[in-house]
Amino acid sequence: MRYHKLKAGECPGTYVVTEPVTEQDLLRIANQIARKRLAKGTAITSTTEAAERLQTLLQEREHEVFGLLLLDNQHRVLAFEELFRGTLAGANVYPREVVKRGLAVNCGAIIVVHNHPSGNPEPSSADIALTKSLREALTLVDIRLLDHLVVGTEGVVSLAERGMM
Repeated sequence: MRYHKLKAGECPGTYVVTEPVTEQDLLRIANQIARKRLAKGTAITSTTEAAERLQTLLQEREHEVFGLLLLDNQHRVLAFEELFRGTLAGANVYPREVVKRGLAVNCGAIIVVHNHPSGNPEPSSADIALTKSLREALTLVDIRLLDHLVVGTEGVVSLAERGMM
């Protein structure tokens, strides 16, 4: 999907708006750019980099979404998938399905992410317990769980940075 209201600027990574845009237009454009920045083969060099890209995709959702950023051994993107969709208050996540997806794409590492529709990215005790279950399940099949990011409009929390993994 291309937006004709936007064209590339003179400097790489800059854009020029060619006509008035709405907030919805801006959100769609930001999502398109974020997805492009998660394209297959893109290297993820830091949690901050992953968090910025994933927050753009998930922060405005009205329901909880649980996704996987599937990476090779050099932390290059193989795929980003939204695996589970929930309600306003939560999503059921099954470690077995996460392991199956990781094996299906032959990934070496995974960053899991989910949003909090409330906007507050503070992880719940259930989020922490899920992270430990996922790490244990993935370890059995030699897939590294690099991080669990919780995103909201108020920011992003990395469970790895907080030592909760």
